[in-house]
Amino acid sequence: MEIDDIKSSAALMYSEFIKNADRRTETWFLMSSPLPQTLIIAAYIYFVTSLGPRLMENRKAFDLKGVLIVYNFSVVALSLYMCYEYVMSGWGTGYSFSCDPVDYSESPQGVRMAATCWLYYFSKFIEMLDTVFFVLRKKYSQVTFLHVYHHSIMPFTWWFGVCFSAGGMGTFHALLNCIVHVIMYSYYGLTALGPNYQKYLWWKKYLTSIQLIQFMMVTTHISQYFFIKDCTYEFPIFIYIIASYGLIFLFLFLNFWYHAYTKGKRLPKVLQNQTWAHHSNGVMNGNANHEKEE
Repeated sequence: MEIDDIKSSAALMYSEFIKNADRRTETWFLMSSPLPQTLIIAAYIYFVTSLGPRLMENRKAFDLKGVLIVYNFSVVALSLYMCYEYVMSGWGTGYSFSCDPVDYSESPQGVRMAATCWLYYFSKFIEMLDTVFFVLRKKYSQVTFLHVYHHSIMPFTWWFGVCFSAGGMGTFHALLNCIVHVIMYSYYGLTALGPNYQKYLWWKKYLTSIQLIQFMMVTTHISQYFFIKDCTYEFPIFIYIIASYGLIFLFLFLNFWYHAYTKGKRLPKVLQNQTWAHHSNGVMNGNANHEKEE
């Protein structure tokens, strides 16, 4: 009887919770409930931390050079498309870059923004392949806690974003992240092409700075909410989540920058690249060391 009461209470709480969801997105793929994505994320964590390494234990690392080239440039193309859609559905066609509420209407622009948010959410599952490739290539040093945490928490939190708040000021960080992904995955696509393309990668030294600028812009933009009176953004909880996330990664990058540059503790080139990779892509994009083909 107690179990039935618990089930009833849980069902009631979920019904109360979900009643304010965006009706436009509830029938879209993976949006019917958080359960499907939770199972996918759980399977991802299990594979990259346990099953995958055990399956690869007595196997030779896969040579995925061709796959990585296609994968990286495909993510570049997808990120470019999402940048365009974010600009055309709000950020370049009416958003004030201040307190921008969500457009919940069935207008073409409102639905277009919601669809772009869903696509961004779905892209986070595609990016889980970053970690799968690490495992298949036996690059276990790249499968850090922060790396797996990032690739797990992003789709999980974005499900709630698409479900309740698909648009408005809470999507600025997604637009910036798409822009940064165009740069980062272009870099890794070029490195995967081989040493003949190294001469085109002179801008590698600016990648950490670009990441820092991204987090500074995200934190600054979202912090406006706390200083704007009568901001009508419907779900402030997402403001707090984005602000916390931006601050955490801004701190991580500043800490790395301080020890690697300002404090003068620059390491030999090979170790320096590994350190940069762990702190940048190992945490944010999961694409670190794609260029190190064995």
